[in-house]
Amino acid sequence: MYTVKELFPTLQGEGAHSGRAAVFCRFAGCNLWSGREEDRATAICQFCDTDFVGSDGDGGGKFENATDLADTIEQAWNSTLAGPQQRYVVFTGGEPLLQLDVPLIDALHQKGFEVAIETNGTIKIPKGVDWVCVSPKAGSDLIVLQADELKLVIPQSNHHSLETLLARFEKMDYRHRFLQPMDGLDLEKNTELAVRLCQKRPLWRLSLQSHKLIGIR
Repeated sequence: MYTVKELFPTLQGEGAHSGRAAVFCRFAGCNLWSGREEDRATAICQFCDTDFVGSDGDGGGKFENATDLADTIEQAWNSTLAGPQQRYVVFTGGEPLLQLDVPLIDALHQKGFEVAIETNGTIKIPKGVDWVCVSPKAGSDLIVLQADELKLVIPQSNHHSLETLLARFEKMDYRHRFLQPMDGLDLEKNTELAVRLCQKRPLWRLSLQSHKLIGIR
């Protein structure tokens, strides 16, 4: 059984694949925050702005098996009139690795999909994932130290020394490294900080939430 908050075709808005056509599948649940406001102050991740509770979003629901969910993802892709080439699905959350498993990955590969995940990096990656984006959260136990992409949202309240943190991540095996300004009331200030750090430490690139800038999900 898979519990999906929402599932829809869009463009990837962030990171190395920004602008690429994709189906987004947002799983319900997270291991760093319950999703309830009354628990936010004591959660490891306190800045999430995403609703990942339940299965009542657009395209969401409960899926009995991998075949059912893979068929629904394929239908979402086909709804855009795209052909069978370059199929791309991004699993996100919450934390997608609480639910994503090998049977679902295999079912999507059989349909020609490239499978990507956006994870907080605290859970082991199952075999077969084609693209791994790790977005670490301050205070969590990061175990995924090798991935295609690192996306660090800045600043986070428990990041005492950003430059020390960046130096630590620069020693790890990530193919691409991005700094993403935290959204909210301080977005302009956070963007200025990210720009300065990217200029100072050129191993990092700036990631903006382009889907929000152009008004799509």
